[in-house]
Parts: sequence; C-alpha cells; structure tokens
Amino acid sequence: MTLHLDDLRVRHLGECHYDSPFSEMLAAKKTSPHYVAEGDRVLLEDTVSMLAEHGLPPDRLPSFEAAGPRRKIYFDPAHVTAGIVTAGGLCPGLNDVIRGLVQELTVHYEVKRILGFRNGFRGMTAERCNDTIELTPDRVRDIHNAGGTILGSSRGAQDADEMVDSLVLRGINVLFVIGGDGGMRAATRLAAAIRARGLDIAVIGVPKTIDNDLPYTDQSFGFQSAFAQAANFISSVSVEAAASPDGIGIVKLMGRHSGFIACYASLARNAADIVLIPEVPFVLEGPDGLLARVERHVRAKGFVVIVAAEGAGQDLLEQRGLLEDATDASGNAKLGDIGALLRESITAHLTEVGLAPTIRYIDPSYAIRSVTANAYDSVYCLRLAHAAVHAAMAGRTETAVVRWRRRFVHVPMPLIISHRNQVDPDGDLWMSVLEATGQLVQPRTCDPLDIDLGGRGVCRSTAVR
Repeated sequence: MTLHLDDLRVRHLGECHYDSPFSEMLAAKKTSPHYVAEGDRVLLEDTVSMLAEHGLPPDRLPSFEAAGPRRKIYFDPAHVTAGIVTAGGLCPGLNDVIRGLVQELTVHYEVKRILGFRNGFRGMTAERCNDTIELTPDRVRDIHNAGGTILGSSRGAQDADEMVDSLVLRGINVLFVIGGDGGMRAATRLAAAIRARGLDIAVIGVPKTIDNDLPYTDQSFGFQSAFAQAANFISSVSVEAAASPDGIGIVKLMGRHSGFIACYASLARNAADIVLIPEVPFVLEGPDGLLARVERHVRAKGFVVIVAAEGAGQDLLEQRGLLEDATDASGNAKLGDIGALLRESITAHLTEVGLAPTIRYIDPSYAIRSVTANAYDSVYCLRLAHAAVHAAMAGRTETAVVRWRRRFVHVPMPLIISHRNQVDPDGDLWMSVLEATGQLVQPRTCDPLDIDLGGRGVCRSTAVR
C-alpha cells in the first residue's frame, strides 16, 4: 500500500481561535530529539532506501501530524461537553485511558461536563438514551487500580444516525472512542454521519487491541501487560510438563490473525519449544510435521512446551470439518479450537509410538484480558489520553492518536482500519522466536544405545536448552 502525504493529513473542523491553556509554555519550544513542535511532522518510513525511493524533498515525504497541545484551540472549553465510550473486548489499560481523559479535560482545559456511555455503542442508541454516567475526577481517581472498564463494553453494529441523534441530544462536542478495529470502524461511520449533517463534533479514537494487530502504531496499549501475564502461564505449564512423564504443556493465547502475544510471551520466558502463529502455516503429519517434532522433543528431553495463538492452524481445522460457519456480534468469523486439536492429535500420536503422554493444557484468555495495566502501560495510556484531548480541543476529527517511531502522532481513522498488523514471517521478531525456541534446528533423535535409563529416557548426549 503506497501512501502519499495527502493520505496522511487529518481533518480539521475549522480555524482555531481560542488561546490554549498551554500557549505560553509552547511559545519557545522547537523540534528536538525529545519533542516534536506542532508544525513539524513525523516520517512514515525510517530507512534511507525507503525514503530515497520517493525522490521527493523532505517536506513532501509521507508523514504524520505530530500530536500534542496547540497554542490555539478550536473549542471554547467553557462550552464543551465531552463523551467517552469503550467498545469491543477487554484490554489492560482501559480504565487508565478513561481516567487520563477525564483528568486532562477537567484539570487543564476546565471542561465542566463529561459523560460516559455505558456498555459500548449500545449506550448511544435511542433505546438506551439514559444509559450514561457523569465522569468527574473524584469518580475516576482510583479506577486504574482495577482491570476492565467502568463504562462496560459490547460488540455489534449500531445505526450511525441514531448515535448522532444521541450526541446532539446530550450536547456532545467531542467524543472519545476507545476500541479496536470494530470500534474504530464504528467511529469512522459515526464521524461520516456527523460530517454529512455539517455538525461541529470531533471524534477522536484511542485504538486498543490486545492482539496488537492495528497498523500504524508502534504497539497497542495493554499489549505489554497482556504478554507479561501470558508469559507467567507459559512458565507454569512448563513446570507442570517437566514434572510429568512424557509431559506435554500446551498454552493457547489470544491472536485471531496475529501472533504477537504468542511471540512476545514466548520470548519473555524462553521456555517454549514450539510456537504456532496464524501467519506461519504448519502441518501435523509427516517427518517434518508437528507431531514428529513433538515426539523428538519428548524423547530427547522428556517433555515439550507448545505455545499456540488461537488463530493458528485454522486451515487444519477446516480440512477436518471442525470450523463453524458463524460470526460473532462484530462480524468476525468464529474460530475453531486449535488447542483441542493439538491435545487430541498429540495424545493419539504419542500413544501410538509407545509413549504415555501427560497433557497439561491452559487457555488463559480471559485471565489475561482482565488484568490491570502494568507500570509501562499505565504511563502509555496516560500519554495517549493527553494526546487525544489535545487533538479534540484543537478541532481534529476522524483521527486516532497513536505512537509511531516513538513519537505521538495523529493518524486518519480510515488508515487505522485499512489492514491488519501481523507478524512478518521474514522479519526479525519471528527470527528471534525461531532462535529462542530452537525451531531453526531439528532436535536430535536418540540412538537406543544412548539413552540414560535412569533419567526417564532422556538422551545423555543431547544438549537440552
């Protein structure tokens, strides 16, 4: 997908006339290694060869508008009513973002009224017109100490015009949407409906996805907390597998289409022998298949640990007629259970070749999604919230705030949903996983004369990671 400078420009509601509460502080600031001035931009690409391909002067290269406070703002804070909605699945840090938005709006911009829509976009329908709560600094002071979202969330499509009616009824001037790809799509439709009516309502997205699969962002908030929690489950199943005869440890993690959590969690503990992700197909049978590899690991060191993203191996499930022809409320195809297939196939194969496998299987998805944000993500969420408020008050709309190349920037909302961020099978992340797990090298198969019978059948001469 080739992008040009005009593709990356964000929409403004109009000229900014009001002095910002940050105007004096910003007057003397210039772009530096630690700050991007409001008139400067952040390059989309970061290698010499990629920039050279454009053959353009620096000011015409594809680049994002820098996020942050402006000296002039579009809205008069005294007359602003803000709305906040969380949509889609849970993710660590949702409450941190809500808290950050409320604090920034009230403390620095002195916005007097902030409404939280309950249970996602469902709370913006005519049927649930009273399903809102007043958000104040006192109400949100300690919410970051709990997982989930105090506003609740939901999936499913609501009518955009009906939601615009709800915003007009409540006098909303700026709406903050905290959500994943489904939430950003809904926000894009909502912004289009607002534009069609010629209304002065800013819609700002704070993208979140526990799978880290939204593009044009270094990393989604909550992702670090999620893979840190997932890494603990890998450690636990590794201990269980190692303590069991012919132990098989399997951990199924989130990742419908992208295997980032499986990759990072596996690297964090370096206890996995095999990592399976949606981006890299695999086969079960044959000398190079998964089952043969599992057998070699068990014979070589007595146990094996497998980490599988939930979207891995869906082609194998389809071949076996194990996929439902159904979708969830957000329109996502329902996945087959790769964990169950692995458990059954590995048990049958190892039993057939004379081993007696002990399976330890964990699917901790909801235990991971519901945790509180760690210290890193708490800071990240707060800074995203600050950037979102600055963008809204400066009259930006149909825009998401993200961190790109370690800078906070504004990305046109349609770009955030234009494609999916995935692990590159030829990239350095997957190479690190292969190096850490040893998947680049086939485990040695024991010679019958080289087996340490006192060590549960482990090869004496095989180097164990």
